[in-house]
Amino acid sequence: AVAVVIVLFIGVLRQFGILEPMSMEDDLDIDDELSAARHQPEGLDGLQARTMFSKGEIQSLYRGFKNECPSGMVDEKTFKSIYSQFFPQGDVTTYAHFLFNAFDTDSSGAIRFEDFVIGLSVLLRGTVNEKLIWAFNLYDINKDGYVTKQEMLAIIQSIYDMMGRYTYPALHPESPLQHVERFFQKMDRNRDGVVTIDEFLETCQTDENIMHSMQLFQNAL
Repeated sequence: AVAVVIVLFIGVLRQFGILEPMSMEDDLDIDDELSAARHQPEGLDGLQARTMFSKGEIQSLYRGFKNECPSGMVDEKTFKSIYSQFFPQGDVTTYAHFLFNAFDTDSSGAIRFEDFVIGLSVLLRGTVNEKLIWAFNLYDINKDGYVTKQEMLAIIQSIYDMMGRYTYPALHPESPLQHVERFFQKMDRNRDGVVTIDEFLETCQTDENIMHSMQLFQNAL
């Protein structure tokens, strides 16, 4: 499930050209464009300092983001609309809501360009630990520092709902619950019914499949 979260998000970015390679026309100073947006994000130098992207990569990301969100911000309705186009056979509502909240770090109701770039920097260029912490925060829906079975089930069920009933092979209705039970058997080391960030990190770091998956996204941009 950790890798699925990243795969789905990056797949959507590619579908809408946000991770397209930069063209020569993009090799321009975007500070003037940034300041002209309705929401004025940080300048290029500031974003470069806060992320692991080069100026050219930030320029490329801004072009794609601006095409989808001319105002410089994306609200939850627009975010869900983008996901619904990528998964027409499923219901993206709940998963997109969870993912939107993971990027809307200040709970403002909108994802700004800098929110987007900083989050993407973690997912694509961050250390394995940083990526896992980001994933844990996604699963920790109420942000109390623990992941419960109910929270994990909500996330997993939302992924199943988004993939749609036409998924092959067909998904059994009990599959999300079985997935959560396996997750907790592996992660909940002291059997107290919740998973802490330390348990999550320790288990993921000793899981070869998860560690391999985390490395696959280093060169996505």
